[in-house]
Amino acid sequence: MILDRPLGRMLVILGLSVTLCCAPIDAAYQYQTKTLDVPIDHFTYTSNATFKLRYLLNDTYAKGSTDGPILLYAGNEGDIELFAQNTGFMWEIAPKLNATLLFAEHRYYGQSMPFGNRSYESPATLGYLTSEQALADYAYLLTVLNPPSNSTTKQARPVVVLGGSYGGMLAAWFRIKYPHLVVGAIAASAPIRQFQDLTPCGIFNQILTSVYHTAGQPECVDNIRRSWQLLTNYSATADGLRVLNEKFKFCTNLTKATDVTETLFEYLIDVYGNLAMINYPYESNFLAPVPAYPVREFCRPFDKNYTGTDLLDKFEQALSVYTNYTGKTTCLSLNASAAIGDRGWDFQACTEMVMPMCADGVNDMFPPQKWDLALYSESCHKQFGIRPHPQNAIINYGGQYLESSITNIVFSNGLLDPWSGGGVLRSSNDKIKIVLIPEGAHHIDLRAANPSDPETVVLAREKHYQSMREWIAEYRRLKHY
Repeated sequence: MILDRPLGRMLVILGLSVTLCCAPIDAAYQYQTKTLDVPIDHFTYTSNATFKLRYLLNDTYAKGSTDGPILLYAGNEGDIELFAQNTGFMWEIAPKLNATLLFAEHRYYGQSMPFGNRSYESPATLGYLTSEQALADYAYLLTVLNPPSNSTTKQARPVVVLGGSYGGMLAAWFRIKYPHLVVGAIAASAPIRQFQDLTPCGIFNQILTSVYHTAGQPECVDNIRRSWQLLTNYSATADGLRVLNEKFKFCTNLTKATDVTETLFEYLIDVYGNLAMINYPYESNFLAPVPAYPVREFCRPFDKNYTGTDLLDKFEQALSVYTNYTGKTTCLSLNASAAIGDRGWDFQACTEMVMPMCADGVNDMFPPQKWDLALYSESCHKQFGIRPHPQNAIINYGGQYLESSITNIVFSNGLLDPWSGGGVLRSSNDKIKIVLIPEGAHHIDLRAANPSDPETVVLAREKHYQSMREWIAEYRRLKHY
C-alpha cells in the first residue's frame, strides 16, 4: 500500500501488486470466451459508440436447464481469466445448483478496452473508467443473456452476483443499484467503508502489522521497523548502494538515495500488504508463487532482534519468500507492477476509489506518513490531469448506511486480512448477513476448497451456499415457478 500516491499496485485485489502472468490455467475450469457490444457511455446521449466487453460462460452445470440460476462474477481490476481461475468456490457449487457460470470483465482491464490501444491515452478516453459504468456494463450484459420476465415470456432466471475485494465491492453495489437483476450478492473482503470519514486512515496498516506480530516470531515487527532506517543508512553512500545492489540483485541498479527511500520503500510496503492478503494455509501463486502461510515464512528468519549487516542478511532471506520462492528468479525487479491493469487502478484511485491510508510507526511497522488529500490530489493531477472526488463512492452507494431498504447481501471478511478494517463487520439489518473468518486472509472463502482450510473457512462457504439457496428459493416462490 503506497501511502503518498494513488493506490496503484494493490490489485484490490484492490489494487494488488500482481504478476497476472503467473497463474496457471486449471484444466477443470473450462469456459467459452465471448464478447458483447456495450455502450461506452451508459449515462449520456452524446454518443452511440460501443465496445466489446469480454465475458466467460460455462453452461455445462445447468445440464440443459433453462431456469437454473446464473452465478455472475463481477470482474475486478484485472484480466477476467485470472479471477475465473481463482474463484473455485463458484465452480464447486455450480453443480449443486445446476447453475450457469458467468464471469464479466471490467472495462479497461484484460481485453475489454473501450478505445483499443488508445484507451489509456488521456482523460478523454480514460474518463469512462468508473465503477458506475462497469456496473452498467454488467446490467446490460445480464439483460441480454437473461431477459427480464414479462407476461409473454418465461421467467428470467435468478442471478446471484459474487466478487472478492474490489469485485466484492462491485457485487454489493450491484445488488444495491440493480436489485431487480440479481437476487443477492456474496461480497467477500469488500472494503466498502475504506473511504474518507468512514474508516480511520491507519486501520489498514495496524491490522497488517498485527498479522506479522502474531505470525510466530514476536521480534518480526521490530526487525521490520528497524529495517527502514537501516536501508536509509545504506542509501546515503555510494558504497552502501553497492552493498544493496549486490545483496538484493536488483534488475536495475539503485544509483541514488531516493531509489531506496522512495522506489524500494514503495515496493516493500506493497510486498508486506500482498503477503498478508495471500496468507493462505497452502501454497499459492495468485500474486506470486509463495509457500503456505507466507507471512509466517517471511518472519521465520527474525528469531531475535537483529541490527546492522545481520539484519540486512536476515531481511534479504525473508524477502525471498515473496520474490524468489521458486528459486528461479535471476534478479529483483521493482517495476513488476507496471502492467496496464495497474495503470487502470491508479486512475480509479485518483477519481472515485480514494481510500485514505496513513502510518505512524508506533501502532504499525511503517515509516510515519500522514494522509494528505491535497498532496494526493496534486499527485493525481500530475499523473492524469484530473482531481479526485473522494465522496463519490459514498454518495453513489452509501457505505455507512446499509439498513432497511437493502437486502440479500453477505459481507464476509477474514480477520487476518488488512482490508477487513474497511469492511462491513456488523449490521442491525437482518437481511444483511455478516460472516467473519478469524483465520481467513483476503477472500479465501471464494477460493477452491483445500484440505488445509481452517474450519471457519469451510463454514463460511457453507453459509454462502445456504444464503444463495434461500435467495433462489424466495425468487422462485415470488415468481410462482
